Amino acid sequence: MRNVFNISPARYIEFTATDLPPAPPVPRLSEAVLGRLPSGVTRPGFAPRSLSKGILHLGCGSFHRAHQALVTQHAIDAVSDPRWGIVSVAMARPMVVDALRSQDNLYTTLLHDDGQARVEVVGTIVEGVHAPSDRLGVPSRIADPGIKIVTLTVTASGYCVSPVTGQLDLDCDQVRHDLRHPRRPVTPIGMLVYGLAEVRRRGGTPPVVLSCDNLCANGRTLRAAVIDFAALRDGGLADWIARNVQFPNSVVDRIVQPATPADPAAARNWLGGIEDQAPVSAEPFMTWTIEDFDGDRPRWDLAGAHFVNDVTDHELAKLRLLNGTHMLLAYLGALAGYRTVAAAAADPTLGALARQFMLCEQGPTLSLPPAELRRTVDELMIRFRNPAICHDMTRVGRNGSDKMMPRVVAALRDNVAAGRPTPAAALLIAAWIRWFTAARAADAVMEVIDPRANSLTPLADVADSHLCAQRFLQRTDIFGTLPEPDRLQRQVGDALADLTHEGVDVAVRRRLTSVLEGSAR
Repeated sequence: MRNVFNISPARYIEFTATDLPPAPPVPRLSEAVLGRLPSGVTRPGFAPRSLSKGILHLGCGSFHRAHQALVTQHAIDAVSDPRWGIVSVAMARPMVVDALRSQDNLYTTLLHDDGQARVEVVGTIVEGVHAPSDRLGVPSRIADPGIKIVTLTVTASGYCVSPVTGQLDLDCDQVRHDLRHPRRPVTPIGMLVYGLAEVRRRGGTPPVVLSCDNLCANGRTLRAAVIDFAALRDGGLADWIARNVQFPNSVVDRIVQPATPADPAAARNWLGGIEDQAPVSAEPFMTWTIEDFDGDRPRWDLAGAHFVNDVTDHELAKLRLLNGTHMLLAYLGALAGYRTVAAAAADPTLGALARQFMLCEQGPTLSLPPAELRRTVDELMIRFRNPAICHDMTRVGRNGSDKMMPRVVAALRDNVAAGRPTPAAALLIAAWIRWFTAARAADAVMEVIDPRANSLTPLADVADSHLCAQRFLQRTDIFGTLPEPDRLQRQVGDALADLTHEGVDVAVRRRLTSVLEGSAR
């Protein structure tokens, strides 16, 4: 490209575009630019480099950074306690860790609500680690005497346990790998066992291991898997873990948006032109309920967390109301062509079914008083419909075979035992089954990601809806032993036939009560 500028009537200067001075580089988020951020952006009340390593987290994903890491920042700010810097471990892909390393491990949280955002730069991650390429190795990091707490957000499939029995799946290829390769484990279970083995060898004090995943009795489930794995290597180690390591249960709640290519531009806008390659977007709502444990911990209680003696009631309410209804909206909403949970929840008919599911099926299996149940359902519908949180269907609907038991089937069993109808649960299961074939369509808005997809997809190809339902429901590794199986198979088969031949709207309306359908409009 050549440019000619008229300097005077008698003189011209000719030059190429490469002669122009280069554009100034866009500043990247770092400790050096914290003082240049707009006044509306909250930043750490401490020097990030002043923190020592006190927590190791497995699973450096969006949820961890929008929840535990942010809450820990507020806890550190509350009492000026620098002992709780986080070593955050990416279990598979290095992109987030690489981005964090390039900006002093800082990143931005954007909490969206009603067109506004609360913007905060988080500085609690002191080191990002990519597990597959880490030279030191995650077990050695777990055994670091400075690490007092290990937290996890690795999703249910990361625990390598059966969703029905809660026991370690010895047929899992990754478990077998870890048994053969103690120096380079790939599962969180293997990493924990080999790290705790090193603590024991040194005569040290083990860290508290705190699961933050959406599992029933997540701490007890994790403890059982760790002890089962350890017993395969060393019975003495398994006994030592059982006596000495605490695995408190916890319940976390915040809807976090998966990362999108548009996120850095949104962050740059809020940060006054400063670049952030690892921002996270979430809703303002947040809870964290933790079973009390012995030992030091950040003052999470001053930052919105609650320590209790037993999280069971909180856990069941979260799994059945929020997570179970998320599945309903994802599977049915995607079949209706909606790409996000917010869009599906805003549909009057699907929204009415979601309310009915929570109030008439999931809610009666909980210990919530009626007024509290209705208030919780109203809050959840507002959260589901938040248009600023683009919770896509594939993310919510993935690994359905692992999620079905704790989020849907356990409540369904309670309802059958109590003689209560379960039309929405049956339709949810049918919609999940339908997706194994619907995902093949060119315009499908949900991808099937499931650890049992290879064995389930052939079952979904059965043309007879009732036979198809029967074959799915006979999978005891997913559904366990169901009460009144013939009636449930017929109910799910009817729902699957309606979805296949008449579509989502008809299938949903046939299962709505008139009272709830009217109230949703």
